[in-house]
Amino acid sequence: MNTVIAVAIVFGSIVMMVALVCGTVLVLVKARREGLSPSGRKARSDEAAVIQELYQGLARMEKRVEALETILMEGQGKDGYTR
Repeated sequence: MNTVIAVAIVFGSIVMMVALVCGTVLVLVKARREGLSPSGRKARSDEAAVIQELYQGLARMEKRVEALETILMEGQGKDGYTR
């Protein structure tokens, strides 16, 4: 059961990273179309701040997943079965 949760967390984090990459690409495309108008610069800085927050959140989630994987690996015996 614990391995199922760990796998779900790992795949969930992968999906979030893919979403982050796609969002970044969309923001870059949108920024190129808007140009350098003052309102465009403001919107771009707001979007950059949101993307930065997402990235930091994903980095924290990655650390948590690694900690969970470590806990699960410690709980397994040499034969690979949970104690």
